[in-house]
Amino acid sequence: MGSRTVVADVADELARRVAAGEYQPGELMPSVRQVAEEFEMNRATAQLTLGRLESYGFVEARRGKGFTIREVRAAGGLDVYRHLFRLSIPMPEVAIEMFRDIVEVERGIVMDALLSYTGLAHGVAAAAGVDLAELKAEIDSLETLARLDVPDYRRILAIEIGVVRKLLVALESSMQRAILNSIGEMVLEVPEAVDAYFAGAADLHVLVWRALIAVWESESGPTPAQLALFEDLFGMYHNKVVARFEELIGAEDEAEEVHAATA
Repeated sequence: MGSRTVVADVADELARRVAAGEYQPGELMPSVRQVAEEFEMNRATAQLTLGRLESYGFVEARRGKGFTIREVRAAGGLDVYRHLFRLSIPMPEVAIEMFRDIVEVERGIVMDALLSYTGLAHGVAAAAGVDLAELKAEIDSLETLARLDVPDYRRILAIEIGVVRKLLVALESSMQRAILNSIGEMVLEVPEAVDAYFAGAADLHVLVWRALIAVWESESGPTPAQLALFEDLFGMYHNKVVARFEELIGAEDEAEEVHAATA
């Protein structure tokens, strides 16, 4: 079923069925015996598989009854959402809805961090708790990766998340940092999501960071008009990210197939 362990692969398949609605909340999952028979494994491995599914947050063990399916969309936390998103990619409508939510939350956290740090840091970068020389080195790494014949998008995005994380540490925004970490995990393990964040050239990411560092090093912050322009451009960028994700997972192709089938 894949290059990972049998337990992980089968747990993913069962979780996918929950995400797709093939198994309904409140119902019992197939028993250890049924899982063992369907996937041709011994019962000990089947028990481990259902335990893995429980660790995902998709089922709840009930003494004497087996595993009951949870209402994952309504009651699940960030870790459950992460698994749901990863498993929803074959279901474009669900994946796009979830990705829009992810992008919206990420946009809010990153925008607030950048604007708050900009308001705090110009002229007093050292006092703000972030070493700008260290940030410059990170941006140099971004530029090296962006200039590769095949840019390493995943690594670039991971570095950018790390930079924002440092700003959130300086701003003492621990909750936002925790949420950003979870969002980063969600995005980085889905190749289509990573690629979507580069709807524009990777070089543009580098230019934005260099412009921000220049502001942080200056003796005066940006004007209100410049801030408004930045917010508008940031919003446009994220709209392109969502549109690119829709293209990458084939939402348009699926719509055309449905139209052709009903014509």
